[in-house]
Order: sequence, then structure tokens, then C-alpha cells
Amino acid sequence: MEKSYEFLRRIVDSITEHIVVINETGQIRFVNRSWKSFGKNNGCLITDHWIGINYLEECDKASSMGDDFGTNAAIGIRSVIEEKIKIFYLEYPCHSPDEKRWFMMRVTPFQIEDKNYFVVLHQNITERKLAEEEVRNLARIDGLTGIPNRRTFNEFFQEEWRRCMRLKKPICLAILDIDHFKLLNDTYGHQAGDDCLVKVGALLKGFAKRPGDLCARYGGEEFTLVWGDTTLDNATKLSIELCNSLPAFKIPNVQSPTEKYVTASIGLAGMIPSRAVNEEELIREADRMLYKAKNNGRNRVEWET
Repeated sequence: MEKSYEFLRRIVDSITEHIVVINETGQIRFVNRSWKSFGKNNGCLITDHWIGINYLEECDKASSMGDDFGTNAAIGIRSVIEEKIKIFYLEYPCHSPDEKRWFMMRVTPFQIEDKNYFVVLHQNITERKLAEEEVRNLARIDGLTGIPNRRTFNEFFQEEWRRCMRLKKPICLAILDIDHFKLLNDTYGHQAGDDCLVKVGALLKGFAKRPGDLCARYGGEEFTLVWGDTTLDNATKLSIELCNSLPAFKIPNVQSPTEKYVTASIGLAGMIPSRAVNEEELIREADRMLYKAKNNGRNRVEWET
């Protein structure tokens, strides 16, 4: 019983880690139940017929679309196959639309009947990564508003840009500037200005709820919102809702020539990332729209299709 194929198969299928075995050319020779289940539950085009698929070729396809994981995985696996290294280890993000996830890949070789095979194991390390992220966030959060700071925005925006480029999905960026913030400080004092910034930060949190979203303090009285995998139409609706929500707080700013309460101007831009452009162009376009909003009277959203 203990030496039977069925006995060993059941053991491997009971393991929660995703396991695939490939040969020297990268061709898949075995997958366990966890591997199949993950593929089915995450919209993979391949569901049951994994045997014969070339794992290295799939990594190369992902790499050609700008996927860093595909590039690094292909290099690492080939290094083990070519005996340049004994074991390959890689940690990578694999976020779904609803949750953040990270996995660890480990590649180890073995021989049977004078043939070389390689076990590719993927383990969910989300719990550890979230704990590490919480620690890092202490240095990545704006001390006043409690939302991500400029550094966090830069890192997140680059990562989300690459993800949307790989998936050929749109990404939108809104830059928000509090109207006549200096007048508020001059009239009521800097403590009132700080209180205003805290309230704006709290408001923005309600507009960045998915893993592909982020609100951040960009600097001074400027804030940003990133919406990954979001059309410009949807981002426009969110931006207008945000713009209309701020006056409802009724934060006094009686010297403002726009309104007697605090308002904001928002510049919005969106595009589908490609190799022909970079994320800086999206920032410049959102900034251009912000200045257009200011020039057109403030307390408004400006965007261009």
C-alpha cells in the first residue's frame, strides 16, 4: 500500500502548495490537485490539460508582455536546468481584483531512470507578506493624514502601471489640489490647515478600496488617486463624486473667492499603458488637467478623452 502510486499521489494531492514537475525542455510532466484548483479559480485558460504544456514557454510569453515574474522565473528555472545553480527561489506578487496575494516559487532538481526532472513549487506567503507590509507601512504612511506618502505612491504607481500594461487594462490617475489652501492657513492658522488635510485624507480612503487603487498625499495640499484596471468613464464618475463630497464637510474658508467652504480642483487622466509611453506621461497629463481645472474656476474636475 505505502509503495503504491495511488498512495503517493494522494499524499502529493493533499499538499496545499501548488506543485508542477517539468523535464529538461520545460515540458510539464505532472501537476498536483492544488495546482489545478488554483488555475480553475483564477481564470486560467488551461484547466485540466496541463501535461505537455511547456512551462518555460509560458514564462517567456509573460515576459514578452512586460511581466517581471515571467522574466525572472524563466531565468531562474533555466539556471537550475543548466546546473548553474542548485536551487532557485523567487517571491512574487499575484494579486487578484479582490485581494492582495504573494507566492514563493522554489525550483529543485531530481533524477529518475537517468532522466532529469525539476519540481516547481509555488507556496502562498500572503500572511507573512502582509505582516511585513504592515511594518514597512510605518515608514510609508504620511504622518499627518494617515494615508500613503509620496514615496509609496511612486512605488505603487510604477507597479500598477506594469500590471495594467501586462494585462492591457486602463489605469487612471487623479491629482487633487485644495483650493486656496494658503488663505485657509492665513485666516484660521496652521492647526486648522492640518485638520483640513486630515479630513481630506480620510475622505480619499473611501475612494481607494481595491488592491489596484491607492490614495496618497502627494505633497503640501496635493493628493493623488490611482485607479488600476479602471476606465476613464468610471474614474470620471468617482472624481466628480469626490469633488462634490468635499464641500459637504463645510470646512470654513471665508476668504476663498471660490466658495466660503473648502473645495478642491481635480485633474484626471487615463490610458492603457504600453511600451511606447511611460507612467510619467500620465502624471504630466493629470497635472495639465489640474491646471486647467484651476484656470476654469476651480472646484471642478477636468479630463480629456
